[in-house]
Amino acid sequence: MWDDDRPRKPATHEIGQALDTLSLSDLDERIALLRAEIARIEAARAAKAAAQDSADAFFKRG
Repeated sequence: MWDDDRPRKPATHEIGQALDTLSLSDLDERIALLRAEIARIEAARAAKAAAQDSADAFFKRG
C-alpha cells in the first residue's frame, strides 16, 4: 500500500538470498531476471559451441 511512494530498487538477485521477505511481485521479478540471464548464457554457450565446431572442422579434429 505505502510501497508505491518509495522508489523501487532495481531487481537483482544473489544466489542463496533469503526469499521469505520478498513479495510475490518481487519473486516474479527475480524469476524473470533469472530466466533472461539463463537465456543470455545459453546463447553465449551456443555461440562458443558453434565456434568450437568450426575450429574442429577446420583442423579436422573430433
